[in-house]
Amino acid sequence: MKQLIIRQYQQIVDSAAQQMTITMPPEGWLRTVRSALGMSGAQLARKMGLTRSQISQSEKNELSGAISLKTMQALAEAMNCRVVYALVPNATIEEIVANQAQKKAEQLVRQTHIHMALESQALNSEQLQIEEQRIKYELIREMPNDLWNDN
Repeated sequence: MKQLIIRQYQQIVDSAAQQMTITMPPEGWLRTVRSALGMSGAQLARKMGLTRSQISQSEKNELSGAISLKTMQALAEAMNCRVVYALVPNATIEEIVANQAQKKAEQLVRQTHIHMALESQALNSEQLQIEEQRIKYELIREMPNDLWNDN
């Protein structure tokens, strides 16, 4: 059941990520949309009951990443727009999980290999790779709670 739920979430994220190829304009969305509407900063400020400098500061905050979603949404609504908020992964969720499982498998095999070497039971490089792959696929299949722990 856990696997089914995880797969459903993965499909939702991967599907959304395929649709999200939007890049913020150099001046930011607020100023770009305001300019596209032919609206001055002073006009937007009057419409919202703010000062021109508050609008200017909000536009600067957007560019620096310091604007809140609440402020962004209020400004967007004043320009008859809506804010679309999303996290867009740089790869498919499956690839991200597989990469993490690979790191975790390498770490586990390395730790085990050290102990086995101390007992003169070390594996050769081919055996180590086979074991890494086996553990990786087991981690992907089981999705243990500690998959994302660094240790």
